[in-house]
Amino acid sequence: MGSYVQAASAAIELLEKYKVQAIIGPQKSSEAVFISNLGNLTQVPIVSFTTTNPSLTSDSRPYFVRATLDDSAQVNSIASLVQAYGWREVLAIYEDTDYGRGILPYLIDALHEIDAHIAHRSVIPLAATNENIVQELNGLMAIQTRVFIVHMSSTTTSLLFTKAKEVGMMNKGFVWIATNGVANIIDSLNPSVIEAMNGVLGVRYHVPRSQELDNLSIRWNRMYQHDNPEESPFNKLSIFGLWGYDTVWALAQAAENVGISGARNKQPWSIKNSTCLESMVISTKGPELLKAVVQNKFRGLSGDFDLTGRQLKVSVFQIINVVGRGCREIGFWTMNSGLSRQLKQEYFEKTGPDSMPDLNPVIWPGESTKIPMGWGIPTVGKKLRVGVCSSENPEFINTYKNP
Repeated sequence: MGSYVQAASAAIELLEKYKVQAIIGPQKSSEAVFISNLGNLTQVPIVSFTTTNPSLTSDSRPYFVRATLDDSAQVNSIASLVQAYGWREVLAIYEDTDYGRGILPYLIDALHEIDAHIAHRSVIPLAATNENIVQELNGLMAIQTRVFIVHMSSTTTSLLFTKAKEVGMMNKGFVWIATNGVANIIDSLNPSVIEAMNGVLGVRYHVPRSQELDNLSIRWNRMYQHDNPEESPFNKLSIFGLWGYDTVWALAQAAENVGISGARNKQPWSIKNSTCLESMVISTKGPELLKAVVQNKFRGLSGDFDLTGRQLKVSVFQIINVVGRGCREIGFWTMNSGLSRQLKQEYFEKTGPDSMPDLNPVIWPGESTKIPMGWGIPTVGKKLRVGVCSSENPEFINTYKNP
């Protein structure tokens, strides 16, 4: 609750004291609900490159712009993986937040389209302890389904996979699929966590290589190493850092095109007994600035940056496999072409449904190269007892004990 109040207080101060014409933020989906309402009241664009909850993009929040992907954009790529490998049931593991819960309705629908379903949901509190995680994992081991889809933040992700390895759930026969939110942070996780995640499949936003990105990465690493000499010499920029860079660039271009220098705000019509929020000043340049932001299309560090419809357009996802100390690319997914090893120039052309996955080989948990069945005999829970009638005629019925 504290972070929500602080975010709201900071936004009000920016609007009232500094008379800003746009706000970049907030960081969390739960904070965005209130702050986007402030944007509506003051006609000030609120641009966020980290809030992925699908519910935030709606006609009721016309001044909220999402410069990141909507979590619902990735569910078809996840469903394609499930379908391609022939699994019919999955278990969803997600954190108990707006971010964690937001993807569920869309994931359920996407799986339903391929005749698959979520057999069980595991909700992990943000304040979960080691004991809570182990208890939850033991409960999952009592379920036959062995395909897990994980959607959570970095702290919970680290704890989950570390404990999953300890209890034996990163062995042969298990399948772990990480959503974009998890897959994008793997490179920044502790090496011990990455080792625990070996065998995980991940779906993440595809960032095309470019000279501009390479140059910025070099400068970034020099600065990071200068400020943190005792840490790893290589610290990769996350996709959120790239989206942040492109967001600032897009907003700066829009402000220059509109000419907000010296822009004035106007007072609303006085309302008797009005609240502080109702009496906030209204931006005269806000509508024009919002239009300029959503119409500004360019090639940024993160790829094609297009905010048409107040939402970043996403067309390509990269499929990764956690191996050793990092990730290896095994293919791509696009809406029209589905799964493929290479990103084809003709990916805009519609192809048939996914059958066998056209992906590079996967190293599954337990260093297995065999595609897991997706189910297994529960290793915990009540034992199955089989009663056999005794008989003096062993040719008809007999029992043998496994030594």
